[in-house]
Amino acid sequence: MLIDTHAHLNDKEFTRDLAEVLSRAAENGIDYIINVGYDLPASRRSVTLAEEHTSIFAAVGIHPHDAKQATGRTYDTLRDLARHEKVVAVGEMGLDYYRDLSPRPKQQEVFRAQIALARELGLPIIVHDRDAHGDTVAVLKEEKAGEVGGVLHCFSGSWEMARKCLDMGFYISLAGPVTYKNANRPAEIARLAPLDHLLIETDAPYLSPEPNRGKRNEPAYVRHVAQKISEVRKIPLEELAAATSANARRLFRLPGNQG
Repeated sequence: MLIDTHAHLNDKEFTRDLAEVLSRAAENGIDYIINVGYDLPASRRSVTLAEEHTSIFAAVGIHPHDAKQATGRTYDTLRDLARHEKVVAVGEMGLDYYRDLSPRPKQQEVFRAQIALARELGLPIIVHDRDAHGDTVAVLKEEKAGEVGGVLHCFSGSWEMARKCLDMGFYISLAGPVTYKNANRPAEIARLAPLDHLLIETDAPYLSPEPNRGKRNEPAYVRHVAQKISEVRKIPLEELAAATSANARRLFRLPGNQG
């Protein structure tokens, strides 16, 4: 069985055929899906999906793109949502210096505030980092995020950055890009990351893996990510699946054997 640790089934891309998407996930051995919020409406929808489907668990948070809209009331709402029994993490949160859709100081402010909220609630965090590697590591250290732990989702940094995050107790998650031709950095991470701190994800509907690149992504395709990583590490797919699923259960406190 596999666990997709990062999907956005609350996206409009899944409005018409969510039942079929979940059916295909089950047929492909996807045990659980962590559905991740990125603003308040998406976080509310994430909780609703978790209530409606036994295979879905929720994360609630504010993406750096939406940081500019955050207020004190935003955190009160997140706190209330995060107390739901099927919410397993705060996120996604972090820094995005590629698109810069929110001012960088505001991104950092909202990132720090959500880490504080996660520490208050005792929940792990889901971190988004794009072209902000140094500041991401610095904020995690300064805010003592390692006390609750979490995951660097769709990891795009160097092995040097990965080691710093691993040293803080974080997990590293790989997505569709690890399957792309000439994706040397994700392949290096796939090879070097400790198996007991590695997760897999789709980031659906984005970043479809080969052979579905360019099409809408969905949780069933996390199998392609797992297959590629198992090839890079030269271990059986079953071993990779068992390890990453145990890791996900441990981090997010999901039902089943946590390894």
